[in-house]
Amino acid sequence: MNEKSSQFRWFLAVLMFLISFISYMDRVNLSVATPEIMKEFSFSKMDMGLLQTAFFVGYSLMQIPGGIMSELFGHRVVITVAATFWSIFTALTATCNSLHMFAVVRTLFGIGEGPLAPSFSRFVYRWFSADEKARGTSFLLGGVFFGPVVGPAATVALMLAFGWRSVFIIFGAIGIILAIAWYYFATESPRTNKFVNTAEAAHIEGDSVEATQPQKELAPWKSFLTSSQFWAIGIQFFITDYIMYVFLAWLPLYLMEAQKFSLQKMGIAASFPWAALCLVTFATGYFSDKLIVGGASKYKVRTLSGVIGLSICCVALYLGAVATTPAMNVFWLTISLGSLGLTFNAGWAACIDLGGKFSGSVSGWMNFWGNLGGVAAPTLTAWIATNYGWQSAIITTSAFAIVGIVAWFLVRPERPLVPKTGGRNVACFSEKEAVSNT
Repeated sequence: MNEKSSQFRWFLAVLMFLISFISYMDRVNLSVATPEIMKEFSFSKMDMGLLQTAFFVGYSLMQIPGGIMSELFGHRVVITVAATFWSIFTALTATCNSLHMFAVVRTLFGIGEGPLAPSFSRFVYRWFSADEKARGTSFLLGGVFFGPVVGPAATVALMLAFGWRSVFIIFGAIGIILAIAWYYFATESPRTNKFVNTAEAAHIEGDSVEATQPQKELAPWKSFLTSSQFWAIGIQFFITDYIMYVFLAWLPLYLMEAQKFSLQKMGIAASFPWAALCLVTFATGYFSDKLIVGGASKYKVRTLSGVIGLSICCVALYLGAVATTPAMNVFWLTISLGSLGLTFNAGWAACIDLGGKFSGSVSGWMNFWGNLGGVAAPTLTAWIATNYGWQSAIITTSAFAIVGIVAWFLVRPERPLVPKTGGRNVACFSEKEAVSNT
């Protein structure tokens, strides 16, 4: 009865962090290699914007199907297949020799990576107790945002040593290794995992029947689509992701063209905003769980956190656009992107609060909208920068944050989209959550 918990869920959280890290390294690599690719193939900014958009078309289309697949087939299988698929096409990027070939490979890469985020949301739902969900989510987001921290410098180093093609081959191989590791270590339920003892399984799942005999069922989409907060959680993420993808797609080239950084200095400067985003995301996950355990409402912890993050981002991004020195520009860009850690963590945690056992579908819906922002951001930003200059492109991005702030006020995480049921439902209907919702 006094058995010490095995804590294996945190090992899987680290593995989730690594897979997310590699997935975003694969995206950052194209952004950092953009100057070399543009030079070798005589591509324009619009060409590169279209290649970024090609990825997001495939990625966006797989968000809702990815969430549904995670609920029907389980996160173990879906994540393993997705990671293997996108890693293959990451490596194949090195073989591209035309704009059309780049576009096809990047679209297929996006399709492969699409199911990842909603499937990991489902994993957090199944593997973390009610007062650990924000911290569990922070490992997913932390990996996502840590990729761009080390990505620019690591990619530049590999490019200088072996050429830009080596980057995609190396990271494609690493992705396949991590996919195999996920299949070996992860299971759908903690109770069926050989590395999890009874104490840890009880901590996560209690005595829920659903935990031991999970049912496969489709989310009530008709009900979801009539909910204003279901639409609001998507709209706010469209704006949040739009801003983030402007950084992801164009920060390296922006620093070199508008701020006159060399390739080596850009590799360092471009990592600062992502480091801030990574740190704020982990801090938000830790403190938001503590606040909820302490009795704070989910509205205050999730919704207001989302609003504050976008508000700071809006102001800091504008100040970065009008900064008169490269150092101040990087400083305000760091504050701007870092503040989105508040919003990102709030959004993904709110999906679990709202969706419960259908968190995969709700997360897929939110991320679908977010990556429509990813579809728009590279090309629209390239068009504005080409016709009106980089300052206008950054100021326009700042103004979009206002729409996301308004949408966040319609999100009420303490009001789940699915009705509560009796007993202790492991993921969204625990007694602790019932207390925090009052």
